[in-house]
Amino acid sequence: MSASLSRPRVGVWLIGARGSVATTVVTGCAAITAGLHPPTGMVTETPAFTDSGLPALSDLVFGGHDTLDCPLPKRAETLTAGGVLPPGVATAVAADLAAADREIRPGGPTPGDTRSEAELITAFADDIRDFTHRHELERAVVVNVASTEPASQRPDAPLPASTLYALAALRAGCPYVNFTPSEGMHHPAAAREAERSALPHAGRDGKTGQTLLRAVLGPMFAQRALTVRAWSGTNLLGGGDGAALADPAAAAAKNAGKERVLADTLGTVPEGEVHIDDVPALGDWKTAWDHIAFDGFLGTRMILQTIWQGCDSALAAPLVLDLARLTARAHETGLSGPLDALGFYFKDPVGDGPSGLAEQYEELVRFGRSLGQAHDEGQGTGSVAQPGETGEAL
Repeated sequence: MSASLSRPRVGVWLIGARGSVATTVVTGCAAITAGLHPPTGMVTETPAFTDSGLPALSDLVFGGHDTLDCPLPKRAETLTAGGVLPPGVATAVAADLAAADREIRPGGPTPGDTRSEAELITAFADDIRDFTHRHELERAVVVNVASTEPASQRPDAPLPASTLYALAALRAGCPYVNFTPSEGMHHPAAAREAERSALPHAGRDGKTGQTLLRAVLGPMFAQRALTVRAWSGTNLLGGGDGAALADPAAAAAKNAGKERVLADTLGTVPEGEVHIDDVPALGDWKTAWDHIAFDGFLGTRMILQTIWQGCDSALAAPLVLDLARLTARAHETGLSGPLDALGFYFKDPVGDGPSGLAEQYEELVRFGRSLGQAHDEGQGTGSVAQPGETGEAL
C-alpha cells in the first residue's frame, strides 16, 4: 500500500527552494528514507522523540518558491562537486529531487514585477493551497530558508519578501518557520495576522555554528562567575549567504541574534563586534573565529579562542527537517502562536524561553514529550485551522 493511502502525508514548502540549504534538505531526507545515510544531526531522530507522534521522513512532500530557475538535480550536482553532498547520493535520489523541483513555483517580487503586495500574497498562498490539495496532504509547513534580507530602517518601506511569504503562509492556513534573520513574521503587519490566525510559528535565524557555541560558552562563564570583558568574532563565508551578508544592512540583521545570545546568557553585552567577510572561494563552507577576554580570580586576565569550520547547508538541513516535523505535529495537536520550546534551534527565538543551550534542550525534550501525550490522548489542545480556512482578511 502506498504511503498516501496508509498514513497522512505532510508538506514542507520551502522559501528559497533551489538554494543550497533547501537542496540539502530534500537530498538528505530522500537519502535517509532510502537507508543510504543515517540521520546524523537530527535531534528528532533520537530516542527522546520516538513517542512524540512526529510525521515520518518518508511522509514529507517538498515544494516551494524561488526566484532562481536552476533545477534541483543540477543544483545537487554543484553541491556534490563542492563537497557539500557525498558522491553518488544526488544520483541515487535523482527522482526525488526531480519530483520536488516540479513543485517549485516562481517567487518574487522580481525586477519589473508589477503585481501589488496583495496580489503577490494571494498568488503565493494559491500556490501553497494548490500543492496541499493536489497531493492530498494533511497539512503543510512553510519554512523560510532564503538568503538574508537587509533590515529596512524606513517605516514606510514596502513589505519585505520574507513578510509577503509569511502572510501567504497564514492565508493558506499553514504554520510558518523562519530559519533566516529576515523580518518575516516579525514585521508588525505579519505579527498582527499571526495572532489572529491561531497558527503555530517559530523562528528566527537558525543556530548552526558560532552562535551555537556562544549559547554553550555564555552560560559557562556566568555559572562559573567569570567576568567576560570582551567577545569579538569573525566569520568567513562564501556562496549565496556570503554575497548577501556583504551588504552591511543584511550583516546587521544577522549579528543582532548573535548579540542577543550573549546579552541573555551573560546578563550584559561585552565589548567587541562580529565581522562577516564574503570569501567567494569558500563556497558553502564557513570559518567562525571567536576571541573571548575574561577575568578570573583576583582579576587574572585570560583568553579563550574558538574556531568553528563547517558546511552551512549540512549544519542547517537536519535542523530544518526537525523544525518542519515538530511544527507540523504542534499544528496537529492544535497549538497556536509562537512555539517557545523551539528556541533550541534559533539565535533570536520568538516567545519567551531560556537562552542557554542546555536549558533550551531540556525544554525541547519536554515539548516533544507533551506532543506524544497529546497523541496518546487522541486530541489536541485547541482548534486546528485547515489549509485555506485561516487569515482570509489578509
